[in-house]
Amino acid sequence: MPRIRLAAVTVLILVLAAVSACGSPSGQSSDDPQLDPNSSGGDGTQTTLEQQESPPAEASTPEDPGASAEAGPVEVQTSVLATNLEAPWDVAFLPDGDALVTERDSGRVLSVSPSGEIEEVQTLPADGSGEGGLLGLALSPDYENDGFVYAYYTTAEDNRVVRFRLGEEPEPILTGIPVNTYHNGGRISFGPDGLLYVGTGDAGNTATSQDPNALGGKILRINPDGSVPADNPFPDNPVYSYGHRNVQGLAWDAEGRLYATEFGQNTYDEVNLIDPGQNYGWPNVEGDGGEAQGYVDPISTWATSEASPSGAAILTADEIPQWHGDFFMAALRGERLWRLDLDQNGAVAGREELLVGQAGRLRHVAQAPDGSLWILTNNRDGRGSPIPDDDRILRLAPAEG
Repeated sequence: MPRIRLAAVTVLILVLAAVSACGSPSGQSSDDPQLDPNSSGGDGTQTTLEQQESPPAEASTPEDPGASAEAGPVEVQTSVLATNLEAPWDVAFLPDGDALVTERDSGRVLSVSPSGEIEEVQTLPADGSGEGGLLGLALSPDYENDGFVYAYYTTAEDNRVVRFRLGEEPEPILTGIPVNTYHNGGRISFGPDGLLYVGTGDAGNTATSQDPNALGGKILRINPDGSVPADNPFPDNPVYSYGHRNVQGLAWDAEGRLYATEFGQNTYDEVNLIDPGQNYGWPNVEGDGGEAQGYVDPISTWATSEASPSGAAILTADEIPQWHGDFFMAALRGERLWRLDLDQNGAVAGREELLVGQAGRLRHVAQAPDGSLWILTNNRDGRGSPIPDDDRILRLAPAEG
């Protein structure tokens, strides 16, 4: 199939020195069935990214104490890399620099080049409605030798994890994850240990989150062939952590610590620092206050109106030195990208809002091989207010001189 070249448009944003403080009023999470499915959680407007023939030269900014010792802060440019996608959900980068992108509702796997060329490479047999469909995507750590792509998708009976080589039939390696029109989880990612981590939702049955023998409301950990690692916290059990409501973001820092985003219900959305075998409280606790009951408290919370958190990434590249080691989280109802400044212990030292009102609902953020950040919008998912070229992939990168 021929590739379609998409015109890139760019706009510059200045890196903000200040970060917003924690705390805000409560709201309703956009993944909750009680919310109007046609609501975007905002005023439904987006800022048009104006085309510029040549971006302004990099601005001179004072040195940031948290930046790399070899390079000071740089100006960050936001560009539109690709347009006219249908509810993109996840992205995985191939060794040649192209990316694979899933579309939730169509079941398509797309190839997207660094210059924005799009090609459909496969359609998977996803059978979801509501929040179900073709969701997470990950490449084998040994992809250059084994060629395996992993995907998480919905069928009529369950959510499942499959693996396949491009163009071949998918092989199920983990089945029986609870399914519903909402709270399907869906993020998958290989950790530094070479094992596959799977974020699941409670599928509307909150009791499953507290049951260590159920797959719903968990972070699961499996070998690449789907078997259970011998050192999992529960013997012969893929459960790695439990007491979650709906996990859609997984990211590791340079120390190998795992962070996960989680949708709240009526009050607080969360980012959790994950320890194996621990209980994160849902449905007995939402947000802070669970330590006295033996639960692990989140490291950061938001009002559901500010977040509804989905995909996450920790920037490990040095191209944007002032953001090196920071945690990024895509917000759906909040319609913004959150940046968390993490200290050496993995705690949150500060927070900043990016792209507020510029792109609508954001589903995922990922670090590309060139050190930029790719952000997937999700305005054609049934809850957004799309503009004519939605959905889009945005790219945050150092401004061109």
